[in-house]
Amino acid sequence: MSEKIEQKIGCIGCGNMGGAILHGIVASNAVDREQIYVYDVSEEKQEEMRTFGVHVMADNEQVCESSDIVILAVKPRYMAQTLASTKQALDGKCVISIAAGLSADQIRSMIDATPRVLRTMPNTPAMVLSGVFALCSDCDLTDGEKQTAEALFAPLGIVEWVPEHLIDAVCGVSGSGPAYVAMFIEAMADGGVREGLPRATAYRLAAQTVMGTARMYLENGTHPGVLKDMVTSPAGTTIEGCYALEKGGMRAAVIDAVHVGAEKSRELGRNR
Repeated sequence: MSEKIEQKIGCIGCGNMGGAILHGIVASNAVDREQIYVYDVSEEKQEEMRTFGVHVMADNEQVCESSDIVILAVKPRYMAQTLASTKQALDGKCVISIAAGLSADQIRSMIDATPRVLRTMPNTPAMVLSGVFALCSDCDLTDGEKQTAEALFAPLGIVEWVPEHLIDAVCGVSGSGPAYVAMFIEAMADGGVREGLPRATAYRLAAQTVMGTARMYLENGTHPGVLKDMVTSPAGTTIEGCYALEKGGMRAAVIDAVHVGAEKSRELGRNR
């Protein structure tokens, strides 16, 4: 096991994404629980975080004062209000933002202090240590802070460093992607149910098939087209299904979904 992170980690916001990250950090044992400080406006979320064994603070400012690295896991529309409440507590510290559409410069402009800012795009499978974390390579973190950020997220999935101008594209692919994959699993299961499979069995077959196929690519580097061809025999069942998907416009629909998601991320940034 890799060495534990020594810095104190703060997290403001413990909703779906912030909660997934915290759940993953605790499950991975990358940071001692007594070194994690959190706050959420929801009392229900505060109680949930207490069950993790981390410090639940009284407000955002206390989280920042207690931490060396602070993860900002609040929605973009609440970011300015949230950062105003931190006052000077972020001065000279490392800030990691997961807010879609907000650039590092926009984050800095909302803070009444001078922190170093890393913009990231995670996704919810971090909760089961299978997430994706895209980190902006052109940030102003020190080399040591970059190493810590990678060490913090690596146990939760995979880490990719990309220039900030590509982070909106990442949002369209892996940020929103879990929803698309879930829809595909649901649709595959519905097809199984239509053919007579019990609902629970259909879901398990579909989910395992998605996970297994993804692992074949990630572990072996086998091109997705080759993976498809491995299953697609001449005049067989699979080519009929592939034809139905092509006729239904699956590829174009997925490409459009990624595009509109990325464009929405850009729009969120332009409207700030």
